[in-house]
Amino acid sequence: MSLQSFISEAISPWMKNEGPESDIVISTRVRLARNEAHTAFPIAAMNDRLEEVLNRVKQNFAGRSHRRFGELELLAMTDLSPNERRMLVEKHLISPNLAAGEHGSGVLLSEDESLSVMINEEDHYRIQCLMSGFQLDACLKYANAMDDWMEEKVDFAFHENRGYLTSCPTNVGTGLRSSVMMHLPALVLTNQFNRIVPAISQLGLVVRGIYGEGSEALGNLFQISNQTTLGKTEADIVDNLKGVVKQLIQHERAARQTLYEQSQLFLEDRVYRSLGTLAYSRRMETQEAMQRLSDVRLGIDLGIINHMQGKILNELMVLTQPGFLQHYAEQELSAEERDERRATFIRERLQLEKKNDHTNGGGQP
Repeated sequence: MSLQSFISEAISPWMKNEGPESDIVISTRVRLARNEAHTAFPIAAMNDRLEEVLNRVKQNFAGRSHRRFGELELLAMTDLSPNERRMLVEKHLISPNLAAGEHGSGVLLSEDESLSVMINEEDHYRIQCLMSGFQLDACLKYANAMDDWMEEKVDFAFHENRGYLTSCPTNVGTGLRSSVMMHLPALVLTNQFNRIVPAISQLGLVVRGIYGEGSEALGNLFQISNQTTLGKTEADIVDNLKGVVKQLIQHERAARQTLYEQSQLFLEDRVYRSLGTLAYSRRMETQEAMQRLSDVRLGIDLGIINHMQGKILNELMVLTQPGFLQHYAEQELSAEERDERRATFIRERLQLEKKNDHTNGGGQP
């Protein structure tokens, strides 16, 4: 494997499989925060100590094969260009904080990209398992399997009463952060989402944007995750999130049905206007592209549009981000140049989808 294998396609292999409730839950993630015992945590460690942690990962895990994730590849941040780091963020394989890292920062990746272990971000290790759709239990199972495998080589910092020790107090205990990426356009359109957020917070969960903490919600995509881990078991954390997500799915489906039954003309007009804009625009900013793609995805899920698959929108939501646009252009682009290329890319991709549909005997009613 090489860096090119991780950035040649916008959609990670694991995303090509449609998981449960995939019309609303785009993906599931479980992350475990771990630190080495007897080693200063990244927020206090000197550069040489961070490099030692990265070297241990290289010796113990890089190039080795895990029974679930296959062969693992180590990428050091210092070996990547700023745009290559940005692309890994856009694929949700690393965090913006890790992308800004230098000495000792890296990521251990599986070939199908369902596993990434961020090295020397806020903690020494952040084991992250990703799956399509709503699969919290499976994600937790596989993240724990990787955790156990790594613990055969690494002595993790653990306190008998407090649990796993982490840089941030909110992660102490299990070190578990579970989250789902949800597409909730109907709740936003019916002005219900802002009323739901406070109730979610009262249940110990937090709502974030598309790239996690500090990021904005683009295209009606929201990350719902647990906020604290101390004093809770892994089962408690996952079950709490599962219960809330199931309710959100029900509310979103009900809102979609209400919109379709009571405002069908408004909804169809919005969907087709967005599709037309995507199909013919010559310039388009990221925020507008994400919103238009969200509208079209809603139209596909409701059967208003039946000549394309929902996964094309997942693909375009990544491909039209700044990092990928500059990668395919093979040069750094200004904001205006990115807007032009984004519009061109979307037009060409939609035309290809339409051509494939006609070849397969489909068509718009």
